[in-house]
Amino acid sequence: MRIDGTGRIITTNRPGTAAKSQGPAFQIESGQGSARSAPTSAPIAAGGIDALLALQAVDDATTGRRKAVKRANSLLDLLEDIQTDLLVGQVGEGRLNRAVSLLQQAKMEMEPALEDIVADIELRVQVELAKLGRYPGA
Repeated sequence: MRIDGTGRIITTNRPGTAAKSQGPAFQIESGQGSARSAPTSAPIAAGGIDALLALQAVDDATTGRRKAVKRANSLLDLLEDIQTDLLVGQVGEGRLNRAVSLLQQAKMEMEPALEDIVADIELRVQVELAKLGRYPGA
């Protein structure tokens, strides 16, 4: 049997080539009564809406990674903009302040291998802010 693209079904079996079943057909034994299973207790409620809300509040394994990748991409885009500003000779204070806030967010959930790199970037941003007259930490 073949199904055509227009919805037609074309039978490809020729007379005499149909598969013949071998063995006995399915039969129900009538000699024994139907066996009954032991009664089960009613299902227990899952604990209400509080349990469902608690489950929704828990992040899965990919959510944290997804947030970290998004934060890293925005930080890299911002650093690229700062690099362009440095090449032109005009660094915007708003971009530097945004970089400081993104770096502080990154520090909270950082892998140990990235600590030195983030510390170097943060130092460079603080130097640029100091050049603009805004001292770091003020």
